[in-house]
Amino acid sequence: MVEVFKNLTTHCAVSLHSPAVKQASQQPFLPLLLLLFSPSPVPEQARPVIQIRMYTSMMKIHKDKDVEPTEFEESVAQAFFDLENTNQDLKSDLKDLYINSAVQIDVSGSRKAVVIHVPYRLRKAFRKVHVKLVRELEKKFSGKDVILIATRRILRPPKKGSAVQRPRSRTLTAVHEAMLEDIVLPAEIVGKRTRYRIDGSKIMKVFLDPKERNNTEYKLETFSAVYRKLAGKDVVFEFPVTEA
Repeated sequence: MVEVFKNLTTHCAVSLHSPAVKQASQQPFLPLLLLLFSPSPVPEQARPVIQIRMYTSMMKIHKDKDVEPTEFEESVAQAFFDLENTNQDLKSDLKDLYINSAVQIDVSGSRKAVVIHVPYRLRKAFRKVHVKLVRELEKKFSGKDVILIATRRILRPPKKGSAVQRPRSRTLTAVHEAMLEDIVLPAEIVGKRTRYRIDGSKIMKVFLDPKERNNTEYKLETFSAVYRKLAGKDVVFEFPVTEA
């Protein structure tokens, strides 16, 4: 692979106006390779232009200190960067938005879901563009459902006798409830029912607002798979049956 890039830079003479360099600069890591393997010094005025692509897409993902993003997370960050620069409807809204992490989850058969965790403090901004953003991301990750979930941390119960109070929003139950609400967006939960099986296990039925049926009905199976994977609980999602 290194030889490929050596040949590329040799033929292009690292000219910013070269079609090959312009095409290469659209890839997340090629600009760095162009700088590393250039056969001649890169002009000072050219360096900022070539380096821009290296950093801009990575600005769309913020990981914990010393944690490197996975290859898949980099591809999701790149998708956000591309949408910000090519989609006029989302450009201004995505300017200050970024993600924390992203994973793929198996749903059924070959069907997969893309689960993206976003900063808790940005959750309202993400909800503002949820429908448009998810629609465009699902186009980029063809055949995969996209789910956006706010990053929340669960705190352990304080030790007996401790004066430290744990906020309810940081309890396991509260975090799982909030996660459930995030998963089904843009629909809202209008009811819940718990059914107990003969073997003692239980399953929860969650009823969604029919107003968002067109945007969510095709994802009901995905909702169940994602919640089972993240919370370890079985949930069935349905729409209430309305009487004629």
